[in-house]
Amino acid sequence: MEWGQSPHKLAQKDIDASWVKKNNESFYGYKDHANVDRGTKLITAWEVTSAQVRDSQVFEEVLQPAEVVGVNVYADSAYRSNAQEENLIASGHASHIHEKGSRNHPLTEAQKSSNKEKSRIRVRVEHVFGSMTNELGGIAVRNIGHIRAKVQIGLLNLVYNIKRVATLIGNKRFSFDRVVAPEIA
Repeated sequence: MEWGQSPHKLAQKDIDASWVKKNNESFYGYKDHANVDRGTKLITAWEVTSAQVRDSQVFEEVLQPAEVVGVNVYADSAYRSNAQEENLIASGHASHIHEKGSRNHPLTEAQKSSNKEKSRIRVRVEHVFGSMTNELGGIAVRNIGHIRAKVQIGLLNLVYNIKRVATLIGNKRFSFDRVVAPEIA
């Protein structure tokens, strides 16, 4: 009997998840794509996809309006494309996306220096995932199905934000006027 024909086998296999290879290491599951406020390190928007979906494919879903979170957008070179740059300009954002080199066209010293400056801001996003991994027990999804994974990752994002707000309040660095809640229909 094939995988698709046995309901007992399908109950044990997550057919929504996928494999991805990063730095010669394979991962199976889902990705948490997050938009992080650079000032507070709070997650302002997020999306969950299977692991094989590239970050740039959900960029529009997690990008917040410039009027809400500011115009500056920092991201790694995976997000850079001419179409993406045009979309950012059209939406009123200023792109600070890392530049990338290509075969026979390496980055200039000025581009490398510019990327290094951008990394000082962008690393704040990496702190979020580091905190989830080191302080909140990791980002591993231990259930089957995209909907359950989205709920689990969403709750992890929420717990991270609560923890981060408590830290900001304790350090007297948080202003409640920055909190924006969506309207309830």
